[in-house]
Amino acid sequence: MTGTGGTERWAPGDQILWRYRGNGPRRPDSAAHAFHICRPVTVVQDTDELLAVWVAPGTECVKPVLADGTDVHAEPLATRYTAPRTTARSLWLGNGVLKLARPGEPWSVWLFWERGWQFRSWYVNLEEPRTRWAGGTDSEDHFLDISVYPDRSWLWRDEDEFEQAQRVGLITPDTAHRVRAAGRAAVGLIRDWGAPFRDGWEDWRPDPAWRVPELPDDWDRRPDGSDRTASAMPS
Repeated sequence: MTGTGGTERWAPGDQILWRYRGNGPRRPDSAAHAFHICRPVTVVQDTDELLAVWVAPGTECVKPVLADGTDVHAEPLATRYTAPRTTARSLWLGNGVLKLARPGEPWSVWLFWERGWQFRSWYVNLEEPRTRWAGGTDSEDHFLDISVYPDRSWLWRDEDEFEQAQRVGLITPDTAHRVRAAGRAAVGLIRDWGAPFRDGWEDWRPDPAWRVPELPDDWDRRPDGSDRTASAMPS
């Protein structure tokens, strides 16, 4: 890592963890707020304005699953966020994903390609502004998302999950208000075709010399280096 502007910066090619905490009340002893998503990524760019990382095809990641190992989306929406959960390791299938996050912004923007590097779409993932630590960057997903297409059309995603998360108490009314405001701000950015949509990232390609990052055994360790968090959570 190198230091610029008082912040330690990662160099292109560095490997870090891109993680999400479970949703719910922030209690120090709560498994509901442990990390439940972890994706080892390769740093593309890290500046005062932007962190860009690459999720390579075949990367071993961690995702939430139902207690019996079933995919969470197999559970009906009414019980999807109250059914017992755990985490499981799985490979990132399909093509890789480029993720872009600007400091303090309540979303990250993901780029998807089809086979042969045919650009497909951007995906605005509404989330808590990302926090950095020595081994990576953490956030909390906010359920609501936006798909953006090369013709500049866009549409909301997962509105039903966003509403259900509120009904079961995973998102407070205040947080829901902030998420909606963030979504409106993101839509304004899309309509203005601001960064990063105008920046040509769809033409970016990964360095062929980069190796696929490995998932460490302590993928769920606390950012301060203390005891690992519990990896099972209901949300």
